[in-house]
Amino acid sequence: MHHDGEQRPEYARRLAESIPHPTPYARTYRVQAITVVELTGEIDLGAAEDVGVHLAAAAQRPAPLLVVLDLCGVEFIDCFGLSLLLRARRRVLDRGGRVRMACDHPATRRLLAMTGLDGVFRPFRTLDEALSQEPAES
Repeated sequence: MHHDGEQRPEYARRLAESIPHPTPYARTYRVQAITVVELTGEIDLGAAEDVGVHLAAAAQRPAPLLVVLDLCGVEFIDCFGLSLLLRARRRVLDRGGRVRMACDHPATRRLLAMTGLDGVFRPFRTLDEALSQEPAES
């Protein structure tokens, strides 16, 4: 029931239910038609469940599907965390969507470069850039 006692339309319930509750490692929100998954702290096996729920939900958003992975609050990410991001990217691309990344942490950017994933994700330095620009073709 809606706050005034009326039943919410089905599409409104589905939309609200598709955004998971924030966790210590992830929160999801919308900026216009863009779904942002903001990750924070240490993204590793210990954070996998919390992060995975948000990444899976983001990939299920209605078209046009554009997901921004905001890693600006990530202090540490390991190979397991990177694999979560790659799986999420694959799910979004399989649905015809696009993925952008924002990442300003030097160690995380270095890890992306060392693994070759900077060429896959082509991260922007700020969330504002990721929300407003397409990456340059390489």
